[in-house]
Amino acid sequence: MQKAIKYTIFKTRWGYFGLAGAEGKLLASRLPIAEYETAKFHLLKGLQGVRCDKMLFKGLAEQITTYFEGGYVDFGKDIPVIFDRLSGFARGVLTVCRDVRFGETISYGGLAEQVGRPGAARAVGRVMANNPLPLIIPCHRVIYSNGGMGGFGAMGGVKLKKRMLELEGGNF
Repeated sequence: MQKAIKYTIFKTRWGYFGLAGAEGKLLASRLPIAEYETAKFHLLKGLQGVRCDKMLFKGLAEQITTYFEGGYVDFGKDIPVIFDRLSGFARGVLTVCRDVRFGETISYGGLAEQVGRPGAARAVGRVMANNPLPLIIPCHRVIYSNGGMGGFGAMGGVKLKKRMLELEGGNF
């Protein structure tokens, strides 16, 4: 039996942010975008039987709004997430990535080492590119070992990644 999936989209200073989840656990997030309908489309892509719930993850939505206003927010591991559709490697990478704190960065290779797969920097990059929970799992904090930005699959690309790191106090 499929879990009842709900979603919410709310406005932040940077645009509309989306969250989707089931049974109190977060399934997907989408970084801010200017148009509500575009945010909704990208959030719900691949999800079926979804209904809107404006109160969904209300406290988390408030934290996200604070983040995009420039406030310090720790999206720690206490936020329950759903990783059902991911491989064991991807789960491991995303779990370790959750430890990268506000204002810090880690290299793709460093993340690979922390999950016990030294030399798997490119594989880590692929996991980051498909991160279902951007911001909550801070893939924007993963950069090249030489300090370069690397890629960023969210709408807005590397420019958005750099802007988020600057918001957190980084000099990029």
